[in-house]
Amino acid sequence: MTPHNELRLLPWTGPDGKPCYLSTDDKDSHLSRLADNTEALQLDLAARLLDCVANVLDSDEFDLQELSALAADLTEALRGTLRVAESRGHRLLAPVPEARANVTKGPTLPAAAFG
Repeated sequence: MTPHNELRLLPWTGPDGKPCYLSTDDKDSHLSRLADNTEALQLDLAARLLDCVANVLDSDEFDLQELSALAADLTEALRGTLRVAESRGHRLLAPVPEARANVTKGPTLPAAAFG
């Protein structure tokens, strides 16, 4: 079984609301690219909603239904943004396979070269 820190938290949940994970070493796989694009869309939506909030707060009139819908949209955007942050945070902590392959075991020079 793949350790938890090597799994990628996907930016969507399953039908029952539980998190979905991807186990792959291929960052260019179809599902990896789909997840990257979905994350970008989620972050863009959050940024656009922030602009809407600024406009609503600058206004003197608040429509209660509009405000309620905006709060619901902001909640979903924040949930998506937090999922993106958690996913990216986990990937920062995971060791990179290519980096491990390039690490040599021990010095490559004779001991005398180190003084």
